[in-house]
Amino acid sequence: MTVISILDARIKADALDSAPALITSILETTRAFAGSLGTEVAIDADDPAHFLLVERWESIEADDAYRAFRATPEGVSGLADILAAPPVLTRAELTDI
Repeated sequence: MTVISILDARIKADALDSAPALITSILETTRAFAGSLGTEVAIDADDPAHFLLVERWESIEADDAYRAFRATPEGVSGLADILAAPPVLTRAELTDI
């Protein structure tokens, strides 16, 4: 079942100019990861430091494998360096409702 993962992130004010390039680079790896169905980025219309990264995964297992990869030295992305606070991850399975 398809899984949607939303990473709710706040960017440091001094990193706003460099954030798009770093996130673009990070998402190249995310989008190429096994089980990825795509990723989109939304920026809050009222707060340019508030980013939502919306990922689609083939399954919860694929998303779990990606999260495990990002926790390894090889998977470290540098995203934490530009965040004002730890991001909040919400995962949901799509339904036919």
